[in-house]
Amino acid sequence: QVQLVESGGGLVQTGGSLNLSCVASGRSFSNYVMGWFRQAPGKGREFVAATYRSVSSTYYADSVKGRFTISRDDNKNTVYLQMNSLKPEDAAIYFCSVRRWDSNGSFRWASDFRGQGTQVTVSS
Repeated sequence: QVQLVESGGGLVQTGGSLNLSCVASGRSFSNYVMGWFRQAPGKGREFVAATYRSVSSTYYADSVKGRFTISRDDNKNTVYLQMNSLKPEDAAIYFCSVRRWDSNGSFRWASDFRGQGTQVTVSS
């Protein structure tokens, strides 16, 4: 049974930092894109960042480029999201997501598996 468990969310002031973690279990994810999306109240799913296999294969939403860094440790089946210079508009529930790689880049809008989410609150 696949499980994704996120941690690291919380309350931070504008300009602060948080580091999210997601531990995946239940199968090998070496052929999967691992990443994050977020959802704010009243809004739809928003792609944040993803990584596939190597550091060179990382993808970011324009809104977080230069502020967020995604990384993964395949030995630990863990994906991380370092979030710096947080803004009030970054506040949302952040979900860990895994999606088998495909050439359409469907990881941006779909998940094969997802976690329960972790809340990120940014005070102004």
